[in-house]
Amino acid sequence: MSKTDPKEWLEFGQKFHGHKCPAMPMGLRVGAAAMNALGVERAKDGQLVAFVDLGEHHCATCFADGLQVILGTTFGKGNLKKTHKGKWAVTLIDKAAGKAVRVTPKAEAMLANKQTAFFKDYREKGIPASKVPAEVVDPLVNMVINAPEDKLINISEIFDFVPEAHKDSFNSFVCDECGEMVVEEYGRIKAGRHVCIDCAAK
Repeated sequence: MSKTDPKEWLEFGQKFHGHKCPAMPMGLRVGAAAMNALGVERAKDGQLVAFVDLGEHHCATCFADGLQVILGTTFGKGNLKKTHKGKWAVTLIDKAAGKAVRVTPKAEAMLANKQTAFFKDYREKGIPASKVPAEVVDPLVNMVINAPEDKLINISEIFDFVPEAHKDSFNSFVCDECGEMVVEEYGRIKAGRHVCIDCAAK
């Protein structure tokens, strides 16, 4: 199997993400390294599960979009899980093999990015990434996507990991109050009527 090349995903990643920044391509690099370490291909279904250690409201969470793009682990497929630890790291699991790897950007690389004009003169002053001039952001993107792997990321040893088995539910009903479709397991009984969580709380 050929190795995944993050450069091949950069243009699509930027379209998906909506702007140019260094964090999304960092996600591409980290995700590619994780897949290559495990010897797996991009997830078409739920073959892979990614635990991403990002939290809320901190810089460079754009990292997760790079991971989604290259790994194929997505919010919609339910195989991208946020751990809310406030760290830029991913643990990628190959469910069939029961194997996993943890990959992180090197702290030195992240700190160097934060010292650039992109962060100091624009992002830390509240300017949206989409408003940062190309001459400021493009060199940073190029540095991240082209840097030697050993200068940019840390890759753990492969380790055993067997996630809990979950089956998708195909059972649903129409809420007796709002008329919206509800997955059965999330339903409530209210005065003898089958309702959703929102209507049960009214």
